[in-house]
Formats: sequence, C-alpha cells, structure tokens
Amino acid sequence: MSQLEFAAVPHPDELVRAEAKRRHATLIKPVGSLGKLEELGAWIAACQGVCPPRPFTRPRVVVFAGDHGVAAKGVSAYPAGVTAQLVNALLKNEGVPTALAPVAGATVRVVDLAVDGETAAQEFKVRKGSGAIDTEDALSPEETDAALRAGIALADAEVDAGADLLIAGDLGVGVSTPSSVLIAALTGTEPVAVVGRGSGIDDNAWMRKAAVIRDALRRARTVLTDPVALLRVSSGADIAAMTGFLAQAAIRRTPVLLDGLAASAAALVAEELAPNSRGWWAAAHRCAEPAHDLALDHLDLEPILDLDIRLGEAAGALTALPVLAMAARLLSDVATYEDAGVTPPETP
Repeated sequence: MSQLEFAAVPHPDELVRAEAKRRHATLIKPVGSLGKLEELGAWIAACQGVCPPRPFTRPRVVVFAGDHGVAAKGVSAYPAGVTAQLVNALLKNEGVPTALAPVAGATVRVVDLAVDGETAAQEFKVRKGSGAIDTEDALSPEETDAALRAGIALADAEVDAGADLLIAGDLGVGVSTPSSVLIAALTGTEPVAVVGRGSGIDDNAWMRKAAVIRDALRRARTVLTDPVALLRVSSGADIAAMTGFLAQAAIRRTPVLLDGLAASAAALVAEELAPNSRGWWAAAHRCAEPAHDLALDHLDLEPILDLDIRLGEAAGALTALPVLAMAARLLSDVATYEDAGVTPPETP
C-alpha cells in the first residue's frame, strides 16, 4: 500500500478578490452596505479566478453515510440500524436534504462508506460500522487509506462531471461522538467542553457520551501529530472519506460550503493533510453542537447562518446555499453608478 500524499493546495486568486471588493464600491448602493454578502461574493470570485463571478450551475451535495461503534455505548437517541433505513429513504428522495436541494438549486448523491447494513449506495463501501473509539481503533490502516482514497475519487468525479460548488453532508448514528473527539484533539480542548446533545439525547445519555469522548480523546492524543493515524484511531470511514473529499476539492480549485459538526471535524484533519485547503471553504452555518464553534474558530471561518440546525445531512449548507448564490449575483447583476447613470455619493 503506497503512502497517500496530497498535492499542494493553490490559493484562491487574491488579485481577483481585491478586484471584486473594488467593484462592490462602484455598484449602486452605499459602500459596504451589503455586509457579509460582499465578502462572500469576493470569495466566490477569488475561487473562480474571475470578476464578476459566474453563477453556480451545478452545486452538488455528497452525503457520506456510516455507522459508528460507539453507538452501542448509548451515546445516541437512535439505534445503529436506523442509518441504513435513512440512507434508503434518501435514495427515494424522502429525506431532509432531498427536500431542500431542489429549492437551493442543488442535487444530492448518497454514498454508503460504513453503514452497518445493506443499502443501494455501496460502491465505495469500506466496511460495516467502525470500532468503538473509546476502546479500539475506528479503522485499520488499510481501511483508513481506502476511505481517504474514496473521498478523493468522489471529489474528482464530481468536479470532472461539472460541479462548481461542493457540499459534504454526514449521515450516521453516533457520528457526533467521533467528530467531537477529533475537534477536541485538534483544538486542544477538554472533553466536557465538546459534548453536545447530538440526536437529542437526555442527561443520562449525555453523561455516557461524555465518558466515551473522554476515553476516546485519551487515545486520540497519542497520535495527534499524524493526521492519518488520527483518522484511523478516532474517526470512521465516513469521516475519513469526507476528509479526503474536502482536501481534494481544494486541490481541484473547487469551493466548498461546509455543513455542520462532522464536516468541520473532517475539515480540521483535511487542513492538516493539505494545508491552505481552508481558503476554498466557507462555513454554511453555526451548528448547535458546542464543538462546532471550536472548529470554526480554529479554521478562522465565520458562519453564514445561525439557525440552531444540528441535523447534519447537509441541511445547514443547503439552507445557506441560496445566500451564497445571491452573493455571486450581486457582483454580476447590479449596475455600477456609471452604467446606470446614477449619481454616486460624495466621497469625504
């Protein structure tokens, strides 16, 4: 098995970003009056390398599905078998992301990386479930490599098919536990500060989850200097694949709208594996999980929305996508003072 190495990540075009900011100052509205929409538009222009930016024509969601061994420890409100049912519901367009995607102008692909059951989306399946990370490794070295390569292949396939914006969603019972462990490990945070309610757990389940995260974090810290080993010990095939996907999207100069907790955990590891990747990512929303803010702060990303969404499944990213599309349209469709024949404000 050859050692996986990521190519160098290029930076978005800073000259184009500056050009977009200058253009905003010439449009028929007060300078800076559209706030973060102006920053987002400039980011899109920098990623595309052109100002004004092109409207998104093929935003694409990939939902990474997998079960996690810690679910057996009572850290979730759902039993592990529900993941396969949810995947199959998504494949029949009965889930949350498939309801939101048409409104946002996106399409959805579901990929079973590690569901503990049979689904109709197993092309990239690495294994069934993962190890219980408080007492054992999530994956073998070979499985970790296979999951990372699956994520890379998925990013390449989507970009080659014309995707001009990518979103990684998660789907799996127990996924918030390894996500919280990865974030705590990479941000140097104590376990109790990252324990959230996930799927809506009660106080007893919260305490069980806290104990699992504490023990898993102890194991994670032994491999903290090796991102691939950290994925092996503390993630799962779905999170590892998402990590490869996010890094490869940046290498392919394709912007990514980050969803919630699991995507942000994968993003932290992806930034370690392929430095500068975060320049190609925007944070869709602030998830209701406490670890999410820690991850976004570490990545220096400011969320677009704050709606108390904690579902995962790309729900927050799909909700934020129209805002991103609007940010691009403002630069391309709003007239300048000169073109519109409107008198500009007096400069002080």
